[in-house]
Amino acid sequence: MSDKKLQVIPLGGLGEFGMNIMALRYGDDILVIDCGMMFPEDELLGVDIVTPDLTYLAENRSSVRALVLTHGHEDHIGAVPYFLAEFPRIPVYGTAFTLALVERRLEEHDLEQEPELREVKPRQVLEIGPFKVDFLHVTHSTASCVALAITTPLGVVVHTGDFKVDPTPLDNELFDLHSFAEYGKRGVLLLLSDSTNVDRPGYTESERAVRPRFEDIFNRAERRLVISCFSSSVHRLQMVLNVSQEFGRKVALVGRSMISTTEIAHDLGLLEIPDGVLMRPQDVAEAPPGRVTVLISGTQGEPMSALSRVAVDNHKHISVDRGDTVVLSSRIIPGNEKAIFRMIDHLSRRGADVRYGTMSPPLHVSGHASVEELTLILNLLRPRYFVPIHGEYRQLARHARLAEHLRHSGLEETFVMETGETLEIDGRAARKGERVTVGRVCIDSGTVDEVVGDLVIRDRRHLSEDGIVLPIIAINKHSGRSETLPEIVTRGFATGEEGSELIQNARQVVARTLESSTREEMGDWGVMKEKIRVDLKRFISKQSARRPLIMPVILEV
Repeated sequence: MSDKKLQVIPLGGLGEFGMNIMALRYGDDILVIDCGMMFPEDELLGVDIVTPDLTYLAENRSSVRALVLTHGHEDHIGAVPYFLAEFPRIPVYGTAFTLALVERRLEEHDLEQEPELREVKPRQVLEIGPFKVDFLHVTHSTASCVALAITTPLGVVVHTGDFKVDPTPLDNELFDLHSFAEYGKRGVLLLLSDSTNVDRPGYTESERAVRPRFEDIFNRAERRLVISCFSSSVHRLQMVLNVSQEFGRKVALVGRSMISTTEIAHDLGLLEIPDGVLMRPQDVAEAPPGRVTVLISGTQGEPMSALSRVAVDNHKHISVDRGDTVVLSSRIIPGNEKAIFRMIDHLSRRGADVRYGTMSPPLHVSGHASVEELTLILNLLRPRYFVPIHGEYRQLARHARLAEHLRHSGLEETFVMETGETLEIDGRAARKGERVTVGRVCIDSGTVDEVVGDLVIRDRRHLSEDGIVLPIIAINKHSGRSETLPEIVTRGFATGEEGSELIQNARQVVARTLESSTREEMGDWGVMKEKIRVDLKRFISKQSARRPLIMPVILEV
């Protein structure tokens, strides 16, 4: 491989939501940016999370120099424990808050080697192999987020991470537009920019826009207020604490992630907790309802989350009663609609007034840049090449069209890429290169081996659609023959009288298979199970047009 070639290798997050991970390669040096997870789609039955396939990095293990993190959301750090299990000696760089969230995740994993987590600050420049990485502060829906300006031997690559340009952030830490403009003046080889909100016109509202809506709810609420937001939304947590204090309410923090994130943010000076505002969850029941705010995790209706348990009155400390107000201050992540609305139904049955994102005025503002902000970043940087990142293909394509106006200002080409495709840049031009191995690794944390293979997913889907049939055959160990008519047990397959008749006929099919088998076949249970399975599959498919999982069981008596 030529030393004069820079490769951009997306291993996740392009053409899909979540699981963001990008590799930059120059010669024999690879820099990895982010390592996120995604939540499974409905068809991935029993799967808890999905992580990126790291085969490409494993095949080039000796070239991997570092993992650099832009911020602490799960779709950017959720797979870091699995990365460190594969690359235990690779240093991980990130801001203090981001690394603290990574450490919290690592507590759930028993890594053999202590990870090498290295804290960085905005405007700090690191040299990692041939890369000089400058960390630029950006505003987003969580704290301590950075973009990366990476100087390579061929030019500067800017990776925005997730961002919006918030002119009035709650922590008063402004988006570093000045540094972006400086890099634009010097010249940017390649821009990799967040595309999540490219279909939203105008500007994304500031985090401060939520406060008047919260004040209105606090004004109207006569009883208990139960507020749920993403635990990583430190600025939203600060707002709830401040408004609660102003309205004379005590705040109870409920949910493991809510408590741990609050502790981390407070320890790092990112969250200021007013004196005397906190109360213990176990004291909520006895406190006057009009003097209590419950700040609780579980906005996405996760089955065992604190809010989901409250919704079905199954939480040991918190309950929702008639007249209480429940506020979901978060967006509905695509795919979670059913779980969230089912939870809202339960809360509504308990008599609660439930406010959620689709209502007007909205109780949540996005953390991602809309069209005008995306255009601003393009205009400031004026890159030679542009690759939209973070989003499904339609969003990447739309973001590419948004950059067309720069054709007369130095933009030579835009590449709409998907995970696994590569971009190669040399001193003359940029072009798409060869594909690399990518994919999804399904994690089921309740199993002995956490990684779930395609066959297991297929079998689970098979079972969910067509059920299971267990023919049970008792064979006399002396005569080698079946003494009674075989039994058939089904689950998720046949019900009612029609099903009963089908099962009786199926028993006869198995009996005929046994009768037509030779003594040698009867002596080989592996052969007999396969014969029974094939004959029964043919019969059931013909009678019902369904294909249940058939698992014959032979008992020797």
